[in-house]
Amino acid sequence: MQHENADSTFQRFSCFARGSVRLIAHGNSTYRLWLALLALLIVSGAAAYMNQVRTGLVVTAMRDPVSWGFYIGNFTFLVGVAAAAVVLVIPAYIYNWKPIREIVIYGELLAISAICMCLLFVLVDIGRPDRFWHLIPPLGHLNFPSSILAWDVAVLNLYFAVNFVVATHILYRAFHGQPYRKKLVVPLVLLSIPMAVGIHTVTAFLYNGLAARPYWNSSILAPQFLASAFCSGPAILLVVLQLLRRFTRFEIQDQAIWKIAELMAYAMFLNLFLHGAEAFKEYYSDTEHLLFTRYWYSGLGEHRTLVPYAWSALALNLASFILFIRPSWRRNPVTLNLGCLATYAGVYIEKGMGLIIPGLTPDALGEIYEYYPTLTELRVAAGVFALGFLIFTLMLKVAVPISLGEFVGESKTPLPSVPT
Repeated sequence: MQHENADSTFQRFSCFARGSVRLIAHGNSTYRLWLALLALLIVSGAAAYMNQVRTGLVVTAMRDPVSWGFYIGNFTFLVGVAAAAVVLVIPAYIYNWKPIREIVIYGELLAISAICMCLLFVLVDIGRPDRFWHLIPPLGHLNFPSSILAWDVAVLNLYFAVNFVVATHILYRAFHGQPYRKKLVVPLVLLSIPMAVGIHTVTAFLYNGLAARPYWNSSILAPQFLASAFCSGPAILLVVLQLLRRFTRFEIQDQAIWKIAELMAYAMFLNLFLHGAEAFKEYYSDTEHLLFTRYWYSGLGEHRTLVPYAWSALALNLASFILFIRPSWRRNPVTLNLGCLATYAGVYIEKGMGLIIPGLTPDALGEIYEYYPTLTELRVAAGVFALGFLIFTLMLKVAVPISLGEFVGESKTPLPSVPT
């Protein structure tokens, strides 16, 4: 009997997998054009990365004074995007709020694609990727639990596994006209809440555990990371949800979009407050450690490369907070999307150029190395983002028809939506 049940489950899942492959292989001209654009960026990024592997990291702008750059900045930003799924999970599963519960699956899909991009950015930052096996137990030694990096590897992969299992199970059961198993999904979803906080907290610990880098050596760095994460991830999701509502029959309630925007306003206020508190501490104490913050906000002598980025990020974050805190503005599609774009751009600059470069400049000898991403870094990063967008697009291509009841098992009648 168990053997027959296992065979039946395998056949049902095979049917789901084959149907998903057929579904993503077909689409209209817009869908095919979008995939072609992503494929072009992926090929360009792969070619640039092959040249980087063959030539070495000398083709990037990273040097001994600035050993982390564009790749790690993107990694840090995307960890926040992945962690932001908790903004949907808490109101959906803790407070059982139906408007968000209907779309929480898309937050989990965004988290899966973001984690994939995070891991790829770490991979392309490694100068000798052929030695990566040294970190894989039992072939190598991960130095767990003594290494904070090992903790980061563990929590990122576990968070990816939890979201992948939950999303796959819900879609698979909905495909066959069955409700998901609460004994499996609910504990995993509840586990994903502290794990979402944990992945960005551990990432922050990677920075502020470096006592020789005063710019990062702050106890409020982890809360700053979380506050900015709960803005950037939902900003992407809000745009995606509006596109789904515009180009598909999927009905997304305005209350869900407005509530996400409201939560983003609170998170952005906390983000701005924590940055203000840190800036006050640095400028009021006026110690030698102020040097790094001054390089970011006002420059040092003729070295003012990052100053426009600093004030642009601050202006964008302030603009997004103002647009989201007023109910009438966050309910207006134009100002809502302007706020989403401002949030994404502001946090992206803040988590990239504003976090990595000032923390490493000036170096231990007081020298200033002006870092600019090279064309190789830009092409590789574009390829990684394109691969992440491709993964997200293909998952949406399966999830949306299941939600609409258009993609179901052969023996089942169409479902109106994913069971909740």
